[in-house]
Amino acid sequence: MTENTKHIHTSGTCLCGSVKLTADVGESVGACHCDFCRTWGGGPLLALDGGTDLEIEGKDHITTYDSTEWAQRAFCSRCGTHLYFRVNASGRYIIPAGLFPLDDELNFDHQIFIEKRRSYYCFANETQNLTGEEVFAQAT
Repeated sequence: MTENTKHIHTSGTCLCGSVKLTADVGESVGACHCDFCRTWGGGPLLALDGGTDLEIEGKDHITTYDSTEWAQRAFCSRCGTHLYFRVNASGRYIIPAGLFPLDDELNFDHQIFIEKRRSYYCFANETQNLTGEEVFAQAT
């Protein structure tokens, strides 16, 4: 998260309540249209930056999957709820926005891997749109 981003302290649980996540998330919601996110959830991932200090209760109910050499995905082993996407190099957690009871506090303002967005959907919001190449260029 950048220093200029408003942070919101919040908690949320998986569907069955076995896992609880607590984090200081940024107010910025982003959509990822990459092949991995679309396959993982059946559509784009709408997510928040959870930083590197994620508090997790119920760790024994979490299953992780190394989806690429640079990132890991996690889900509840009891109910299947998607819990986070963790970037290995930075330890940053990207968390599905729907896990948290937030609404008006959030701002949908960016989309990544925009070239992978399928033609059958399109968000009406005015957002910053980055290609996968631009995302990786910013990461280095």
